[in-house]
Amino acid sequence: MDVYDELFRLRRLGQKCALATIVQVNGSIPSYESAKLLVREDGSMVGTIGGGCVEAEVWNAAREVMETERPKHLNFSLGQDAAYDNGLICGGQLSVFVEPVVPQPRVFIFGAGHISKSLSKVAAMAGFEPVVIDNREQYANRERFPDAAEVFAEEYDDVFPKLTIRDTGYIVIVTRGHRDDMRVLRHAVETPARYIAMIGSKRKVIGVVKELEKDGVPRAAFDRLYAPMGFEIGAITPEEIAVAVVAEMIAVRRNAASDWRALSKSIFVNESAPDARVSLK
Repeated sequence: MDVYDELFRLRRLGQKCALATIVQVNGSIPSYESAKLLVREDGSMVGTIGGGCVEAEVWNAAREVMETERPKHLNFSLGQDAAYDNGLICGGQLSVFVEPVVPQPRVFIFGAGHISKSLSKVAAMAGFEPVVIDNREQYANRERFPDAAEVFAEEYDDVFPKLTIRDTGYIVIVTRGHRDDMRVLRHAVETPARYIAMIGSKRKVIGVVKELEKDGVPRAAFDRLYAPMGFEIGAITPEEIAVAVVAEMIAVRRNAASDWRALSKSIFVNESAPDARVSLK
């Protein structure tokens, strides 16, 4: 199996992987410069950089690189005793660069109104792949959303089984009404999405969460809920709201949102304060 073909296939499926490449060689090694090893999410591999203890250590590094999404540079000397014990007695040195290959994150936008139209554009510019869903054909169409990877004009309950929402996915709930928002949120918290955001005031969000809790949805299910959605920048227009939401998505993507969230969001704490952020964290 070709490493590049498999890398392309995994990206199309929305799966992470890590690519290890021998970038420098000095002396004799059991492989060659530019040799590649691809490690999938499940730990399986395609290609080789020579086997033995080197490949085992690179495999461990690849797992870490997929988790952190940060590359690593590894250096090996095959003249060491450990290398000899594993049968690699070539005596050379090599450097291996291990890089994460992360698919473009998808943002599933439920609702196709004015905010969603701006949100799709800004998200696409920021490196997200928008998918727009609305139960109104006159809103959910290619003419309104040329930047979207996919557009679904279907009922929300019917469309969820057709969506592949992974732990790298983002969900933004901006439907036309309270009931639709609640229906979508019920499905959203059952997905592994990294980020779930919902439009609305603090009072509305608390009301929706409490209603879902009455229906048996556990409190912990809302741990990934960012609501009201977006950073607090005083946004008013659809374009400004889109910027605030995408900025929050970027913070989550770059692992820069946790400290801010812990400080500024707390659901059921100070519920009388209408401007407070809302979350279960």
